[in-house]
Amino acid sequence: MDEINDIYEKLGGVISKEDFTSKVEEKVEQMSGLCDTRTAAMLVAHDLGVSDTGENQLQKISGITPNSGNVKFIAKIMSVFPAKEFNRNDGTIGRVANVVVADETGSIRLTLWDDRADLAKTGDIEIGQNYQIAGYVKEGYSGIEINIGNNGVFCETDEKVEAHIDSKKIKDIKSGMGDLNIRGRILDISDIKTFNKKDGGAGKVANVLIGDETGKIRVTLWDETADLTKELQIDNTVEIINGYARENNFNQQVEMQVGNRSTIRKIEDEVVYKENFTPISDIVPGESYSVAGQVSGLGEIREFNRDDGTVNMVSNIYVSDDTGRIRVALWGDHALLVDQLDIDMAVEIIDAFSKSGFNDEVELSAGNRTRIMIR
Repeated sequence: MDEINDIYEKLGGVISKEDFTSKVEEKVEQMSGLCDTRTAAMLVAHDLGVSDTGENQLQKISGITPNSGNVKFIAKIMSVFPAKEFNRNDGTIGRVANVVVADETGSIRLTLWDDRADLAKTGDIEIGQNYQIAGYVKEGYSGIEINIGNNGVFCETDEKVEAHIDSKKIKDIKSGMGDLNIRGRILDISDIKTFNKKDGGAGKVANVLIGDETGKIRVTLWDETADLTKELQIDNTVEIINGYARENNFNQQVEMQVGNRSTIRKIEDEVVYKENFTPISDIVPGESYSVAGQVSGLGEIREFNRDDGTVNMVSNIYVSDDTGRIRVALWGDHALLVDQLDIDMAVEIIDAFSKSGFNDEVELSAGNRTRIMIR
């Protein structure tokens, strides 16, 4: 119990060490493992009316560390996540919700418990509001968090806050990174699809493609966050908060994931994106490419049966630029484009996958992740 000695010493003898330790153990049991011993000790201190651990001055988010204990600061609401219920060991129902807040020095996640969590359910917390906050620090799932129970402080204030969230550039994102904030321009939006989860429930998924001045990345949105795509349009600027990155098993490209601990929202900032087109002569098998050129050959639409019995379509076109000529296989709805194309018409084939085709010649495959622009 050495980890709670410093907290007990700040209580000024209002309770014996034995009673304090007992209350901490009871609190850990009551929270059903949702908080560690140190966090439980901070909760007990709050319950005893001792909330001042020497941090009397308002702090900045950048100065908050895992050992800060109780903290007080003012910040702006940046994201609000849905409240969830859980069963405590004593049979009661607990509630928890997460909020991301920021000041001019950075951002941090708040964990709201019970009555405070209900504010997220009722809609009383809105993005852009400024709040006075007092809570206790703990190490969370994706970094440090501020826990706010019924004895903490979480109230709106008229004091102005300049909010700042550190954002990564797309080119710097690597597989395995978590707690990512990025800003980008929407280049493409997919339809929302439903699927059956392993537990028998229904899931939803959607994809958006976003870009900044350093590159582009596909973003996969799961379940409730997939519905957010209904509010977005191509060329909107969006901010993703608390996403995580992983490698796609199909093409080994890094993609962003947005789940129930993340969000995507439209912002007014301008983000510039320029497509990077590869000369046809530089294309090698096994990569994703974007090419721009003129139509130099047109094939017929052909239907075929998939292994699952469904019918698909494919057609072929040839595209040429100053460096060479390449065959492009158009799959699915893309196949119908041959009826809209003519020789010498300018086209852009964006995000097509290269492979070795007939006589080992390199060709491009335009599937459901490919965009085709007729110029």
